[in-house]
Amino acid sequence: MNHSSDKFRSVFLPLLAALIWGTAFVAQKISTIGALLFNASRSIIAVIFLLVLILILTKGDFRHVLSEPDKKATRDLWVGGTLCGLSLAIATFFQQQGMNLGTEAGKAGFLTALYIMLVPVLGIFLKKKTGFKVWICVILAVVGLYFLSVPAGSFTIRMSDLLVTFCGFCFAVQIQCIDRFSVKCHCVKLSCIQFLVSFAVSFLAALIFEDVSIAGISENLYPILYLGIFSSGIAYTLQMVAQKGNNPAVVSVLLSMESVFSVLAGALFLHEVLTLREYLGCLIMLAAVLLTQTPEGLFKKKSA
Repeated sequence: MNHSSDKFRSVFLPLLAALIWGTAFVAQKISTIGALLFNASRSIIAVIFLLVLILILTKGDFRHVLSEPDKKATRDLWVGGTLCGLSLAIATFFQQQGMNLGTEAGKAGFLTALYIMLVPVLGIFLKKKTGFKVWICVILAVVGLYFLSVPAGSFTIRMSDLLVTFCGFCFAVQIQCIDRFSVKCHCVKLSCIQFLVSFAVSFLAALIFEDVSIAGISENLYPILYLGIFSSGIAYTLQMVAQKGNNPAVVSVLLSMESVFSVLAGALFLHEVLTLREYLGCLIMLAAVLLTQTPEGLFKKKSA
């Protein structure tokens, strides 16, 4: 029973998060306000949603909504939430800014998802071993993402692309922060603090660098609500729960299915036609995901 529960948490939850993120690209595309204000708005919606969820889960414990009875646990909660929130705020800004400056959506999806390579690389510096099978899965997923996201012969690097690539590095940092603190903290509280920090950073920056107006927020209310509740409040919390005690490199491969779901959603809802190259990319990524679930022993040499 415990094994089935662990499998559900480590496989189904990140795939569900990827599905939500993949179908949220339409809402991101129709935004008409600055990246900082948009991120701040979706973050505060996520905070409100998660606060309500915490009160439900804790049966109305208002004293410890964003804290724990133990001081050390409270410190871990806020240190972890702050680190996750800072990396998330920076990542989402550079992703949106890169797209605003000209990086195509498909290419942005590929460059962002390079975090699946960066997560195990960062793990090396954090003295976390990544097995041979996981490296094969990561490489397969990167190849699949390339076929899925980048048209043949069109890959060039521009300044906007470098911004999106940096966002992938920030997402890798966020994943490693979650890996470290999710095992110590209440995942919903950790997620709530993450978005509280993301809101504070994004909103203060928006006040300095962008035109902040209630009218602009009102015009984008529906995409902000969708992204705030589903993409941010639900999906990022599912990510934290899924990562708790699991290999972050494996979870990142599952999360990268976001790109596949976004392409399929485009075909289903926007009647976009998939090319043979995109179908091939989907199949390779699916193979990578299935490979993550095979026994590790298949990749170990048998002793004579």
